[in-house]
Amino acid sequence: MAEKNRTWESHSNADRMEQLRRISEEAEAGGGAERREREHKAGKLSARERIELLLDEGTFEELDKFVRHRCVDFGSQEQRPAGDGFVTGFGRIEGRLAYVFAQDFTVFGGSLSESNAQKIVKIMDLAMRNGAPVIGLNDSGGARIQEGVASLAGYAEIFLRNTLASGVIPQISAIMGPCAGGAVYSPAITDFVLMTRDTSYMFVTGPDVIKNVTHEEVTKQELGGAMTHNSTSGVAHFVARDDADCLAMVRELIGFLPSNNLEDPPRRASNDPADRREESLNSIVPEDPLKPYDIKDVIHALVDENYFFEVHEHYARNIVVGFARFDGRPVGIVANQPAFLAGTLDINASVKAARFVRFSDAFNIPLITFEDVPGFLPGTQQEYGGIIRHGAKLLFAFAEATVPKITVITRKAYGGAYCVMASKHIRTDANYAWPTAEIAVMGPEGAVDIVYKRELSNAPEADRAALREEKITEFRNRFANPFVAAERGYIDAVIEPAETRAHIITSLRALENKRDTNPRKKHANIPL
Repeated sequence: MAEKNRTWESHSNADRMEQLRRISEEAEAGGGAERREREHKAGKLSARERIELLLDEGTFEELDKFVRHRCVDFGSQEQRPAGDGFVTGFGRIEGRLAYVFAQDFTVFGGSLSESNAQKIVKIMDLAMRNGAPVIGLNDSGGARIQEGVASLAGYAEIFLRNTLASGVIPQISAIMGPCAGGAVYSPAITDFVLMTRDTSYMFVTGPDVIKNVTHEEVTKQELGGAMTHNSTSGVAHFVARDDADCLAMVRELIGFLPSNNLEDPPRRASNDPADRREESLNSIVPEDPLKPYDIKDVIHALVDENYFFEVHEHYARNIVVGFARFDGRPVGIVANQPAFLAGTLDINASVKAARFVRFSDAFNIPLITFEDVPGFLPGTQQEYGGIIRHGAKLLFAFAEATVPKITVITRKAYGGAYCVMASKHIRTDANYAWPTAEIAVMGPEGAVDIVYKRELSNAPEADRAALREEKITEFRNRFANPFVAAERGYIDAVIEPAETRAHIITSLRALENKRDTNPRKKHANIPL
C-alpha cells in the first residue's frame, strides 16, 4: 500500500478518482481502528473527532491531507501514512474563522516530523495573513527520533511563528495527551493553555530522567498533570473534565476574543439592564476591616447575566482574573481576593495578573479592576524570590495598557499596592471608590505604631493600649477613607455600591472610542 501511494501512475480518470478515495480513507483512518479504540478506552477522542466537536458542524476544510514524511532512516520508508499523523486546516467557531491542528497519537505516537511541522507552519502563516486565531490540539510523544535534527528544526520553526503571532492573533493550546520535551515550549508561548484532568501531562524532563538525575520518584501526573500545572506551576489556565469539556471551553473562550489585534472583541445582545441596582453590594463589605469576603460575589453581581468566565482559577488565588461582559461587551477583570491571603499581592499573583492585563491590552479588551489590597505579602521567601521585580511586572502591565481602564476600590488600597492596581496615576480612565474604601500608605494599626511610636512608648503602660486604640480610630477617620483621595481628584467619584454596574457601563460607553498611545520604540523592556 505504501509503495503504491508513492507512485502516481497515469491511468484513466476513474482510476485517479479511485486513488483519491483510497488515499483519503488512508489519511482518515490514522493509525487504524484498533489504536483508536485504545485511545477511546483511555478516555480520549481521536484527532478528527476533536476537530468535529471544536468547529461548527460541516465547516472544517482540511489542508495537506496527503502529506507524507520523507525520512528514509531506521526503516521509516516502509511506513509513510497519508497526513503523517497531523490533521490541519480551518473552519468556523460561532461563524468566525479559526485555524486548527490536531496531533493524532495513533500515528507514530503523534510525534513531530519535518513534514507535519510544515503543516502547522502553513496554517500559522495563513492565520497571520488572514487575521484569525490558531488552536492547537496537542497529543504527542514529542520529536520523531528517527528524523533527528530535522524534527528539532520543525519545532523551532513553530516557536518562531508562535512568537511573531503573539499579540497579533489569539493562540490557544489544548493539551489532550502527552506533551513533553521541546513540545512544551510552543504551548508556553501561546496565550492560553487548557489541560484535561486525567489524560494530559506536560514536562520538560520525564519521571525516569528525574529519577536518574535527582533520585526523586514522581508519577507523570504528579510531575506534570493538569492540576499540577493549574494550581502549582501556573503553566495551564484551565482544567477540563475530558476532551469534550475542554473543546467546549475553547469555544467559549474564543467567544470573548477578537479574531486579531486590529478588531474589537465581539459584542452580544444583552437583556441585563445597564442601570440594574445590586442592593446586596451595599452590605457585602464587613464592618470589621480584618474580616474577609469573596470578591467573586461582587463580580458575579455586577456582570451581564451574572456570568464570569474565570481564567487561572486554581493558581495564585489571592488575585482573580477572567472575562465577563458589561452591556454585551467583553471585558477583562482583575480583582484582589480578600478571601485568600487577605488579597495581598505576592510573586505568583503579580505575574498571573500582569500576563492577563497584557493579553487584554493586546487584543483591545477593556480592563475592569476591583481593588481590595492591604499591600504586598511580606516575608523573606517573597523578598528572596524577587517580589520587587515580579510586582513591577503588574505595575508595568497596567501602566503600559492603552485600552479603557476602570478601577473600583471596594475596601483597602494601601501603600505601593494602591499605585500598582490601576490607580489614576498610571493612566486609568475612571477611578471609583465605595464609601468603605480605605486609601492610605498603610493600615491604621501599622501607621499608628510608626507615627505615634514615641508618644505610645512614653505613655504609662496601663494607658498604652487605650491610647493606641484611640489613635487608630483617629487615623482611620482622618485618612482611611476615600474622601481625601477624592478631594485631590485621585478618585473620580465615591459611589453607592449598588450603583456600581451603572457607573461601569456609563464609563465603558464614554470610552468606546478611546485612543491612547505609548512612545515609539522597538519594544519595551518589561522586568522579566
